[in-house]
Amino acid sequence: MNYLILIRHGQSKWNLEKRFTGWVDVDLTENGILEAKKAGALIKKKNLSIDFYYSSFQLRAKNTLKIIQNILNDNKNFTQAWQLNERHYGALTGLNKIEMMQKIGEKKVHELRRSWDVKPDPLSKSSPFHPANIETYKNLPINVIPNTESLKDTYERVIKYYNEEICNHLKNKNVLISAHGNSIRALCKYLFKLDNHIISNLEIPTGNPLVLEFNDNQVMNSEYLDKERAKDLLVF
Repeated sequence: MNYLILIRHGQSKWNLEKRFTGWVDVDLTENGILEAKKAGALIKKKNLSIDFYYSSFQLRAKNTLKIIQNILNDNKNFTQAWQLNERHYGALTGLNKIEMMQKIGEKKVHELRRSWDVKPDPLSKSSPFHPANIETYKNLPINVIPNTESLKDTYERVIKYYNEEICNHLKNKNVLISAHGNSIRALCKYLFKLDNHIISNLEIPTGNPLVLEFNDNQVMNSEYLDKERAKDLLVF
């Protein structure tokens, strides 16, 4: 058996403020740091040796991974991939989710957040929140930087990267990915063959390792390590 551990970064500063974050590069809160430390301790208790580590380009995912590696006493280099970034929320970026519900209605906000192929309006390239204006992405080709994304768009880049760079490791190695709510939702949709309706309701908790057990590249079992903060997923 081999294992894939998926972890959404610990609580970020904009999670706390209930803002649409997307590709904006914000760091962890104190609570997010504690979540990452607890995640590391839970993974350590599993006594799994991690062969490959992956993270998005974003600070909250990278720092979550660094905290976990520190607790595991494992200083392996990890691969950073923009393809694992959070979904780009377009013109919603930086806005408060509660205020937007009051302004345009809860149903519309849910559609913009969770529907399969609906995109928010594009974010202006003059916005300081546009990835082209954020130092983190200065070396990315401009043609891969989005102005907005649907979950479908996020799914396509995440799964392409997973199949090209990660999947083969799971034949005989263990892998940990530190990423984001929507990039992990995309992976769950693919790995568990979830339809578009189910994926719209799937919640991914911050800082809670999701351990997937593989055999012959098929998921055989799955569990959240922090049982008190686990969300509904699939039970094998």
